[in-house]
Amino acid sequence: MSESRPTISTPTTTAASPARLADDTVQGRTTIAASVVQKIAGIAAKEISGVHSLGGGMSRAFGAISARIPGGGPGTTNIVGVQVEVGEKQAAIDLDIVVDYGASIVELARAVRRNVIAAVERMTGLEVIEVNIAVNDIHVPDGDGDDELPVLQGARVE
Repeated sequence: MSESRPTISTPTTTAASPARLADDTVQGRTTIAASVVQKIAGIAAKEISGVHSLGGGMSRAFGAISARIPGGGPGTTNIVGVQVEVGEKQAAIDLDIVVDYGASIVELARAVRRNVIAAVERMTGLEVIEVNIAVNDIHVPDGDGDDELPVLQGARVE
């Protein structure tokens, strides 16, 4: 006869999921939607000098297209380049960023991580257990507004 042990599971939500309990007192309860944590993290990441934008090339292109679709603009809950997982007391955050050319990526990532953790913990009371940062591109200003470097066609040598 096998003995079954009770399992304890902590429910988590993603940005599209409903709100999570943040505070429960005899005077009432406070819940915080995962999309709120997502917005806080996105704004906090962009506050750091050297972060050009959030998201990789494809996610930025998709975000630009969805912003033109009715109901898909900046008021929606999906922040390009920011994914969150929110439990009842903790949050984990994944960021995809594009950095400005010349910035120290390691120092920039540390600054972004510190700022995101501080902002989310201060504003929500949730403990941020991790902030994973993926640098997907480097923005190189070239004066004409084109972010892409020229691609050479043909053979390298003749």
